[in-house]
Amino acid sequence: QVQLVESGGGLVQAGGSLRLSCAASGRTFSRTNLGWFRQAPGTEREFVAGISWSGSSTYYADSVKGRFTISRDNAKNTVYLQMNSLKPEDTAVYYCAADSRTLVGIPRLPYEYDYWGQGTQVTVSS
Repeated sequence: QVQLVESGGGLVQAGGSLRLSCAASGRTFSRTNLGWFRQAPGTEREFVAGISWSGSSTYYADSVKGRFTISRDNAKNTVYLQMNSLKPEDTAVYYCAADSRTLVGIPRLPYEYDYWGQGTQVTVSS
């Protein structure tokens, strides 16, 4: 069982930066792949970035590649999403998620993740 709590969202101007954090509880955190998703009003939840359980592999959606960086600190049971050069279209509720089943690769679909946080709002003004 893994419980996830996101923080770090807020209002920022276009071109600015935010760092989201997701604190996890549970003994199996170091064995889970972790992902960040986002969902804007009226849209489906979309994959943003993922990181393997070891931290050695990462994967990004094309829309954020080169601007966002995902990282994890297994000693602190925390995953981060550094977001730079933010755009108004990045506005959404951001969720972190944990996957304890995938052995190879980084899952990118919501149903592949077992545990979800409550979400944190990110608003980018133009």
